Amino acid sequence: MKLRDLIDLGRYPLDRPDSRAYRCLIDDLRRDLDDEGCAILPGFVHPKGVERLVAEAERVAPRAHRSFNRTNAYFTKDDPKLDVSHPVRQFFDRSNAFVPADNFPKSGPLRSIYEYPGFMPFIREALDEREDRFFRYDDPLADVILNVVEEGQGFPWHFDTNNFTVTLAIQNGESGGEFEYVPNLRSATDENFDGVAAVLNGSTPRVRQLVLQPGDLQIFKGRYSLHRVAPVRGSRRRYVGIFSFVETEGMCGGVERTKQLYGRVLPRHYEREGLRADQLLD
Repeated sequence: MKLRDLIDLGRYPLDRPDSRAYRCLIDDLRRDLDDEGCAILPGFVHPKGVERLVAEAERVAPRAHRSFNRTNAYFTKDDPKLDVSHPVRQFFDRSNAFVPADNFPKSGPLRSIYEYPGFMPFIREALDEREDRFFRYDDPLADVILNVVEEGQGFPWHFDTNNFTVTLAIQNGESGGEFEYVPNLRSATDENFDGVAAVLNGSTPRVRQLVLQPGDLQIFKGRYSLHRVAPVRGSRRRYVGIFSFVETEGMCGGVERTKQLYGRVLPRHYEREGLRADQLLD
């Protein structure tokens, strides 16, 4: 599958990285990411490309791992040593489904975008990251995934394991499914538990809300920005493709988090447990 079969290259010239239009686009994205920790590329995938992505999503959706449990913002276990009001001890219902990465072939549209040679450099430049600090997520279950959200389902407040998440809206539910986030709530050296607690108990005005349309690409610093997805309403499923990048080569998902999200772990998850560029909770 060729890039032009999916992406609006007239608007987003990934195939012309030396062009003035490409440079202007990078400058705009960097400004948004610096200000908000988030940047949106409306209509990144054109309507015909969206059709291809929806068709793939419909094929693989039955393979999604569906889980219904309670989780905190860090996907960690409870810690009775902490006060009951501590964010680590605040658990919320989570009902969601993810199609693991090993269901997406190289020839399919979702992985074709992720593995296009110019895609990672484009995302890296937008984030203004050095080449030696930017890698594809080396997780065989989670580098490219599909989030499947059905009636009444959403995703509670959480941080991402990987530093940079790139999401592609493929299909919206009939209503609901808004993306809410608090930019730059923690840093690599400060968990800011007080700030997290304020979000969890609804006592902060810092929450932003976005409604993405099919074909929109979002670049998001999810390791540092607390975020959630509001419940979806109606019979139509919400599909979102997720592409993950990290700043540590070889980084893989944690065992506990991987079990929760995908229902299984592989030897690589045990081998690379704890391989991080920081000491933040997962």
